[in-house]
Amino acid sequence: MAPVLEPYFKQVDSMADSFIDRLRKAVAIPSISADAAHRPAVVKMADFLENELTTLGAHVERRYLGEQHPGLDLPPVLLGRYGDDPKKRSILVYGHYDVQPALKEDGWATDPFTLHVDEKDRMFGRGSTDDKGPVLGWINAIEAHKKAGIEFPVNLLMCFEGMEESGSEGLDNLIKQEAQVFFKDVDAVCISDNYWLGAEKPCLTYGLRGVSYFGIEVSGPGQDLHSGVYGGTVTEPMTDLINVMSTLVNNKGRILIPGIYDQVAPVTPEEEALYADIAFTMQDLYDGIGSKTAIFDDTKSTLMARWRNPSLSLHGVEGAFSAEGAKTVIPAKVIGKFSIRTVPDMDPEKVEKLVQQHVEWEFAKLNSNNTFKFHPLHAGKWWVSSPKHWNFTAAAKAVEQVWGVKPDMTREGGSIPVTLTFEQQTGKNVLLLPMGSSTDAAHSINEKLDKKNYIQGTKMLGAYLHFVAEEPITE
Repeated sequence: MAPVLEPYFKQVDSMADSFIDRLRKAVAIPSISADAAHRPAVVKMADFLENELTTLGAHVERRYLGEQHPGLDLPPVLLGRYGDDPKKRSILVYGHYDVQPALKEDGWATDPFTLHVDEKDRMFGRGSTDDKGPVLGWINAIEAHKKAGIEFPVNLLMCFEGMEESGSEGLDNLIKQEAQVFFKDVDAVCISDNYWLGAEKPCLTYGLRGVSYFGIEVSGPGQDLHSGVYGGTVTEPMTDLINVMSTLVNNKGRILIPGIYDQVAPVTPEEEALYADIAFTMQDLYDGIGSKTAIFDDTKSTLMARWRNPSLSLHGVEGAFSAEGAKTVIPAKVIGKFSIRTVPDMDPEKVEKLVQQHVEWEFAKLNSNNTFKFHPLHAGKWWVSSPKHWNFTAAAKAVEQVWGVKPDMTREGGSIPVTLTFEQQTGKNVLLLPMGSSTDAAHSINEKLDKKNYIQGTKMLGAYLHFVAEEPITE
């Protein structure tokens, strides 16, 4: 029997202004985790969330993760619980309360830490969609149930961290420690830290690519040199580096490292069928990249290249001249940086070995008298779940109830490493249930969250909890 949700929906609508005010207060706190000078503001944001939750009757515990470096403590992780009924299912939700850096002079049309609502009901502000809006959506759902006198359908466990934008330092160890303690009775996990594929149709995300990041270093001269004096007389590190990096990938996205594609899982007919009705057009891609410089001219190939096939991207060269103007310098040491987005069934250790073998072989072919070093910088594994799991079918019913359409089943080209950590440590299914849309410009200037997505999203999160509370467990 479908839950009766209309009273909850009406309550959310009646509280829309106060929910927006809650977001306004949150956006005003510049909780930039990458800047040590803003660490007090990150802690202030934790204080704000803790106060909002405890005021509503939730139990909140702080977990301190130690020092980021001497003299600078990592911000606390908030572990919350609303409800403790052994007869109800327990759902764990994750979010983060830190944000990316933002300055008005970066190109923002408004102050990034003052929520600005325009005539189209777009709410601009740093963190509005990533991830303060979704985090507050769970708090809004608790309050709306409380004010309407509606029994909360589950035991809601919360894990809110303050270092996601800076690598989630210390979080994996905490999850491992709490897997059989604070999280011991969890039945399923939900993360709302991603976005719709487009701007009109909701989605549920069942897969993420991993990432393996590398650096290759070439050094020779004992110092930077003047090209007029030494050009033509020394083996230049930059020349060697460019030669090696040119062997990694071609301009059609094909990775040139032998053995990489041998690890990629073949596409099954069941997976292929999921691409048929996804609401995505090539114009969506063109709008996103600001040009028509796409590799493919059809949506299926584009989405598969973005979601379920590996890619290699060249990111930059450290040590080389990059400012405006002309500087005739021969760099003494340069480091080229690149990453591979990995997919099922690629193994990070095998990928690293193949990359190292390839770059060392290509450098050896140059017969250079420079020195070459390979640096594996970090790696995060891919994640994929079953969109037929009861956690997903419950979420799909909630989306259809609120938005009036069945959600697209999508994967993401990016990585959210904590997804895999939660799945491995709790042994439970993890769902990605986005609130914001592809147009929200997370991490960019003029980040925003549409009022409709925020208010309807609060309805959706609450509806999901009702449906997941009674969805038959099928796997």
